[in-house]
Amino acid sequence: MGEVVLQSRLTCPNCGHAKTETMRLDACQYFYECEQCHTVLRPKAGDCCVFCSYGSVRCPPVQAGGSANKCCSGPGA
Repeated sequence: MGEVVLQSRLTCPNCGHAKTETMRLDACQYFYECEQCHTVLRPKAGDCCVFCSYGSVRCPPVQAGGSANKCCSGPGA
């Protein structure tokens, strides 16, 4: 098991704008508003958060070996 990466580059599927964000360790992020086109991103089916769906790095619980469907206590858990 390697070190958990907390920085992930989110890329908007609507306009292609990308921004590096810091992921939280204590909660998944279910919504993210693109600062360029203002599209509100939501996790794709089967993913627990926007980082797993649109990020360059999956969320910390999944990196640590958790299931994308059960890594957080929200939708899909």
